[in-house]
Amino acid sequence: MLMLINIHSAKCIGVQAVNVTVEVDISSGIGIHLVGLADAAVKESLLRTVTALQSLGFRIPGKRIVINLAPADIHKSGSGYDVPIALGILAASGQCRWNALGDYLIMGELGLDGTVRPVPGALPVAELSVSDGRKGCILPLDSAEDAADYYSGHVYGVRSLTEVLRIISGEEDVSDLLIRGGDNLGKKASGVRAGEIVDMAQIVGQEGAKRGVEIAAAGGHNVIMIGPPGSGKSSLAKAMAGILPPMSREESLETSKIYSVAGLCGHRGLMAERPFRAPHYSASIPALIGGGSDGILPGEISLAHNGVLFIDEFCEAPKKVVEALRGPIEDGTITVSRLRNKVTYPASFMLVAAANPCPCGYYGEGDRCRCTTGQRLNYLARLSGPMMDRIDIQLWMHAVDASKLTGRNSCESTAEVRERVVRAREIQRERFASDGIYTNAMMDNRLIDKYCPLDDACRDYLRRTIESMGLSARACMRIIRIARTIADLEGSRDISILHLSEATGFRFMDKAKTLDRKSVV
Repeated sequence: MLMLINIHSAKCIGVQAVNVTVEVDISSGIGIHLVGLADAAVKESLLRTVTALQSLGFRIPGKRIVINLAPADIHKSGSGYDVPIALGILAASGQCRWNALGDYLIMGELGLDGTVRPVPGALPVAELSVSDGRKGCILPLDSAEDAADYYSGHVYGVRSLTEVLRIISGEEDVSDLLIRGGDNLGKKASGVRAGEIVDMAQIVGQEGAKRGVEIAAAGGHNVIMIGPPGSGKSSLAKAMAGILPPMSREESLETSKIYSVAGLCGHRGLMAERPFRAPHYSASIPALIGGGSDGILPGEISLAHNGVLFIDEFCEAPKKVVEALRGPIEDGTITVSRLRNKVTYPASFMLVAAANPCPCGYYGEGDRCRCTTGQRLNYLARLSGPMMDRIDIQLWMHAVDASKLTGRNSCESTAEVRERVVRAREIQRERFASDGIYTNAMMDNRLIDKYCPLDDACRDYLRRTIESMGLSARACMRIIRIARTIADLEGSRDISILHLSEATGFRFMDKAKTLDRKSVV
């Protein structure tokens, strides 16, 4: 007996999954018809699905088969509807039992031999199955492992269509296909690739820059390092990835969902370590903020969510690339609009930028620089005032002295620095427990007034600093945030003049009228 069958599937819009119902109807006529605003990849699934079913010994009814992907006003893309379409054809033609068909969200790509291949977006799909009150979801095995840590419910991982049929029949034990989750994130892989982390003990000299990087990591502040080639800018950026604390459960889920949608989870469950992304300075706008031809995928700034976005040669980056960072730095999100789609991704990251001080790179290093004053000014002028306002910590680095390079040096290790950073982050987490933020860098003016009270001496010092340096209101607030972080590193409840003074020292570009000012170098 032929009938209308509904299979529950999903589509990811940003990091959220929405329901997609695969409706299959078989009636008098001929041909297979797919409707529901599907792209070319989905339409190709028909031939793939028919071949897979035939290879497994099933028959294709010699009738008219109409497949509708509802709702029809949402654009469907990708190969994840192969398995739902195949199940719909089998159930509508009476070739399989579907006792538990409506209990699960189902996604997966079919191979011609009936194997089920991974698809992106497993974690949001698992989240949707919970919110919908379903028994669970059925996903390709590799994709199911991405979602295994989300909750301890029913996430099934399958290798073939035959295993899917075992589950939906509801008549046999399928515990061997159940992927169980847990809360132990410590076993999960990091967002940092091996070889990207540099131990702080390996970086010789640059004590002032190390201090600035530590403060930035402790408070989640953006930082720019300006110095000649070989001064250690890239090494410090990679070292920062090692001193950041592990993500909380909430942060891990946020970041893992982004990587799941992008298809970059690597079948490892929830991420434990913060991501470290280092796109080339010439990266395109879509690569940076998100986009693509087959849907709007997250860009580098979203992949760096809750972690570090490192851009080397910052002054060489196209102006539109640099300015594209301004909104996400301030808002913590990025909205990408295309002709028929509009998607918002999280993008709360620490910007770590590195730049040379001039075109040749050697300004401030004796007589090695051959650039004119005008060339120097024009070079750093590529960093607009609004962008520099958004970078809390500005570090000027010199080449390391030869005696330090050849001598024996005893430097703090990453583990020692990380311990202090973790303690400071714990202070902030307790402080902002009811405010919906995690770090000092995320404080708005209201929270600064609440958590950063200044005594009369501090207010007078700050007033004089603003007048002498000509600071903007945004820069002033950032100095207070940095001072709050310095106080947290010291375990101090109150902000002192010493904290404000050190914080002000990290705003050297605000007080430099020209690059020839002695205060800069």
